[in-house]
Amino acid sequence: MDARRVGGRIAAARRTLTGAGAGALPLPVRITNGLAMVSLVLSSCDLLRLCSDPGRPLRFPLGGREFATVVCQLASVVYLLSLFAVPFAQSASGRREEGQDGSRRSPAAVAPAPMPDCPDDGDEEIVAAVVSGELPSHRLESRLRDCRRAARLRREALRRITGRGLEGLPFEGIDYEAILGQCCEMPVGYVQLPVGVAGPLLLDGRDYHVPMATTEGCLVASVNRGCRAIAASGGAFSVLLRDAMSRAPAVKLPSAKRAAELKMFVEAPANFEALAAVFNKSSRFGRLQGIQCALAGRNLYMRFTCSTGDAMGMNMVSKGVENVLGYLRNNFPDMEVISISDKKATAVNWIEGRGKSVVCEATIKGRVVQSVLKTTVEKLVELNIIKNLAGSAVAGALGGFNAHASNIVTALFIATGQDPAQNVESSQCITMLEAVNEGKDLHISVTMPSIEVGTIGGGTSLTSQAACLNLLGVKGPNHGSPGANARLLATIVAGSVLAGELSLLAALAAGQLVKSHMKYNRSSKDVANAAS
Repeated sequence: MDARRVGGRIAAARRTLTGAGAGALPLPVRITNGLAMVSLVLSSCDLLRLCSDPGRPLRFPLGGREFATVVCQLASVVYLLSLFAVPFAQSASGRREEGQDGSRRSPAAVAPAPMPDCPDDGDEEIVAAVVSGELPSHRLESRLRDCRRAARLRREALRRITGRGLEGLPFEGIDYEAILGQCCEMPVGYVQLPVGVAGPLLLDGRDYHVPMATTEGCLVASVNRGCRAIAASGGAFSVLLRDAMSRAPAVKLPSAKRAAELKMFVEAPANFEALAAVFNKSSRFGRLQGIQCALAGRNLYMRFTCSTGDAMGMNMVSKGVENVLGYLRNNFPDMEVISISDKKATAVNWIEGRGKSVVCEATIKGRVVQSVLKTTVEKLVELNIIKNLAGSAVAGALGGFNAHASNIVTALFIATGQDPAQNVESSQCITMLEAVNEGKDLHISVTMPSIEVGTIGGGTSLTSQAACLNLLGVKGPNHGSPGANARLLATIVAGSVLAGELSLLAALAAGQLVKSHMKYNRSSKDVANAAS
């Protein structure tokens, strides 16, 4: 058996022996220890007196008094020795621990790594309980009522269980209370990501400095160059086409006829007001906009769309959907709810949109194309047709008619506390380029039907992410016009994608992509190896 688990179980036995376990002993540990010491002293004195009394020599079998004295003596010795035996066993198990390859580890290799705070006796017992499996790791927060301490002890327990340190994973510098019930379960630290700033992005007459969290070299520099070209040409302009988050539950009925009846009931205009009233009770900001249904045999797929204020709103919509499904059971008690759909790239979201649907455009002057982007209008237009349009069609892309929209979307999402998994739909984009003004200038646009963002909820409340939102001027809810901050953030995402598309296509057209990455994203040693 693993020596760490043996040590953990010995520690658990010690807690039971000393009264740490619930209901283990009826007296506090200090009283039981005191009684054992008193019993040891009194029995020792009585034995010495009996042995020194010539009138009452010890004989076997022992008498009643002599027998009771010996029993008390032995019981006291065994009890007190047990208090010292457990730490000795734990240290011995640590010394005997061996590596996976069978070789003995040195004491330094198995010694506990320093924890962020020095553990006290109570911490040690809790860590041992997690290691032994007596206390599940996910219960630490509720048990300790201290999120930071729970993360610290979970981190130490993980180190002991795996035998691998977490010294490179930062612990200090994050609010573990803010994480609880909102961002992450069973935290042990956080991951550092560099945040760069591109811009200013001149969008709709305002400058924005765009924070981007990424580990890909050249990405921020590329977007920054696109921002420079846009600003030098008078800026970009955006239009919000739609604002509607959606959920699509799947339900099953006994027959296709019954499923069709439910479809007609849900889509009937006369019933919408009642369904909307039930849905809208779930939130102050969630407002049902419509329900569309698709039938497959006796399975019915209902697509709910609603406004969600400044929240991204997926959970808000889910709550409203559950309320409506409960209401529908009054008329359709034979309806069985199968699931509520989640994140995936789908044609319906590409066509109908999900979240914020935005189009953003700019006209780049010919002289800027040559001086900043180092290429020509003609080359850019041809490249976009062959690569982004025809090339994506040949590849069977679904909403992927762009150069690298997902790069910019993901970097912005991580920096501003969005759900990174929403990138799967939010980066759906079609990039269009054409020559204008008699071929002298370049018109570029990005159409993004499913930008799923919010400025409240989720990771937006974390300190670093809130700072990035504040940099953009969209932190928190907009009390004067609910939803305005989230809509503005969506247009900034689209404007940033526009800048990124413009710059990458220019690098491809000029044949500079590989050269730029080798210069800014590789060491000189790597370049030498690549050249050879």
